[in-house]
Amino acid sequence: MPVADLPDFPWDSLAGAKARAAAHPDGIVDLSVGTPVDPTPQVLQDALVGAANAPGYPQVWGTPDLREAIAAWFARRRNARGVDPDGVMPVIGSKELVAWLPTLLGLGPGDAVGFPELAYPTYDVGARLAGATPKPAASLLQYGPLAPKLLWINTPANPHGQVLPVDHLAKVVSWARQRGVIVASDECYAELDWREEPDGLTTPSILDDRVCGGSHEGLLAVYSLSKQSNLAGYRAAFVAGDTALVQRLVQVRKHAGMIVPWPTQRVLLAAVQDDAHVAIQKKVYAARREELKTALVAAGWQIDHSEAGLYFWVTQGKPCRESVDELAAAGILAAPGEFYGIAGAQHVRIALTATDERISAAAKRLNS
Repeated sequence: MPVADLPDFPWDSLAGAKARAAAHPDGIVDLSVGTPVDPTPQVLQDALVGAANAPGYPQVWGTPDLREAIAAWFARRRNARGVDPDGVMPVIGSKELVAWLPTLLGLGPGDAVGFPELAYPTYDVGARLAGATPKPAASLLQYGPLAPKLLWINTPANPHGQVLPVDHLAKVVSWARQRGVIVASDECYAELDWREEPDGLTTPSILDDRVCGGSHEGLLAVYSLSKQSNLAGYRAAFVAGDTALVQRLVQVRKHAGMIVPWPTQRVLLAAVQDDAHVAIQKKVYAARREELKTALVAAGWQIDHSEAGLYFWVTQGKPCRESVDELAAAGILAAPGEFYGIAGAQHVRIALTATDERISAAAKRLNS
């Protein structure tokens, strides 16, 4: 696809608001992009150092011990006990896979890629890169008899943090299997679930035994360690599910040279074997979340969904760009909801990814 046919990169349009926020006497509080600011956990830094000697080419598929560790992580943290290590593959950050999955699966003109009407923009971009047709929808009923070849779901969702429960996911799986639709579930915020679940599990996965009945046919779960482990700079993620689909991806990626570097693969291995650093980071975000939530409510903002993830999805009942400008005047930069679809026209996404000091500064400014 010609670059000219792609949409403008949304964040480029925030230049004016960013300049206004940066002019604040106490500096900008940038809550527009969910990029981690806390240190990469030492256990993962040590793993990187230990893998620094990497003169040879790594495996596209990932080493057996890495794939086995990811399968064990799914069983331990996601209630997905049937993940076959042969159906696991590391990827170069989850955005890379989201953008290229339709192409890697062989979709093209005449095919449709479905995704939520309020969604991460890269689902749309990935369809366009493949020459397929992007089909956002608020519900599966909107597709009627013309089901897409690939359906993206996102839980916990970006931007609004909604969590899809087990029964909803099970209905999606049943609908897709009746129509031969591949379901790809983007689950990268699963460990940052703010609900109190009695079973102690994270956000339900599309591979959860209760969702898929123990069969991963036609299903792919995509996961990133950028958020839970402060590894955005490492580009550390993976996909798991239907073994046949994963093997198709492996074969294409071998030809394309799409390989996760060996040091990153070793960090991935260390990360999925260590739950302690994730729990520590979650507590950090929980404190920031509580402080910012209190300030937003006191300032009259309505918080919708925001059950999980690293964002508040908020509204004042006015056009999102007006709200962005109002926040920028207070030195706070946020993302307008229209970035994620027309359904977000009156919402703003506010991230928790800033230092404690900057979160406190934002909280004070919201009520000054």
